[in-house]
Amino acid sequence: MLIDTHAHVNFNDYREDAEAVIKRALKNGVWLINVGSQYSTSQRAIEFAEQYPEGVYAAVGLHPFHLKERVIYEEVDPLEEFEIKTRPEIFNFKKYEKLAGHKKVVAIGEVGLDYFHLPEENREAERQKQKDNFLKHLELAKELNKPVIIHCREAHNDVLEILKNFCRHPEPRAKDLIDKEGRADEILPPHQVRGQNDRGSGLRGVVHSFSGRWSQAEEYFKLGFYIGFNGLITFARDYDKVIKNAPLERLLIETDCPYLTPIPHRGKRNEPSYVKYVAEKIAEIKGMSVEEVVVTTTKNARELFRI
Repeated sequence: MLIDTHAHVNFNDYREDAEAVIKRALKNGVWLINVGSQYSTSQRAIEFAEQYPEGVYAAVGLHPFHLKERVIYEEVDPLEEFEIKTRPEIFNFKKYEKLAGHKKVVAIGEVGLDYFHLPEENREAERQKQKDNFLKHLELAKELNKPVIIHCREAHNDVLEILKNFCRHPEPRAKDLIDKEGRADEILPPHQVRGQNDRGSGLRGVVHSFSGRWSQAEEYFKLGFYIGFNGLITFARDYDKVIKNAPLERLLIETDCPYLTPIPHRGKRNEPSYVKYVAEKIAEIKGMSVEEVVVTTTKNARELFRI
C-alpha cells in the first residue's frame, strides 16, 4: 500500500471523472488525502472522503494564493504549463474550525508562504497577510491536535522562523480574538506573546513539495516535521542531494495532482495512482529497494495523519 499525502482530486480538473480517479487509486492500493486550497475545495475534499470507509481523507485550509484575486501562470517545463485563477477569501476561523472537526479531516492545510508569486505592488503588505494567515492555521492545528500541511516557495527562512517561534511561544487562542464577523485579524505576532504558557510542543506537520536546501531540511527535521516529494523529482535533479541525505523516516510521498506529473506520464494530467513513480525515484536516488521506501513512507504517513 502507498499513500498519496497530497492530492487535489477535489479540484475542477476532475469534475468529470473524480470518482473514477479515486476508485482507480484504491484499486491500485493507493490511499489519498485530498487537500483543500480554500473553503469550497476543502468542503469538496470532505464530501469525497465521506463516500469511502477508509483510504480517502481530507485536509482543510486556505492557500496563500487565495488571499488575493489574480491569475497565476506556471511553466514547469515544456511539457507542463497551467494557469490558476484565484478567488480572494478571508480566513474565517470558526468556519474552518467546524470543517476541521469532521472525522475524515486529518490535517490543516495547505497553508504557508509563497513569495515566488507575490504581486509587484504592496509586496511587504502581501507578505504580512500571508504570515497572518499562516499563524491562524497553526493555531487551529494546535487546538485540534492535527498536523499542518505547509506550502512554501522561496520563503523557507520565514516559515522556519514562524514555526520556531510558534513552538516556543504559541499564539493566543485565535477563537478568543475573533470579531463579530468571524475573523481573527488581531492575532499577535510571535515576539509579542513571550510570557504565554508554552503549548507548542505538539505541533507537527509536513512541508509538501519540498524545494529548499539541505540545511533547511535539517531545520525542519529538528522541529519534528516531515518533507514531501512528488513527480518533480523524476525529471529534475535539484532534489537529489536532499533526498539522498534525508532519513527515510522523515519523508512522505505525494503527487500534488493534477500538477507535476511524473515520468513516464509527463504531458498528461496527474493522479494519485502515479505516486508509485515517486517512490521508485526515491529508491533509485537512495540506493535502496522500492519496497523499503513504500513501507517506510506509508508508515510515516499513517503516523503523522493517524490513519
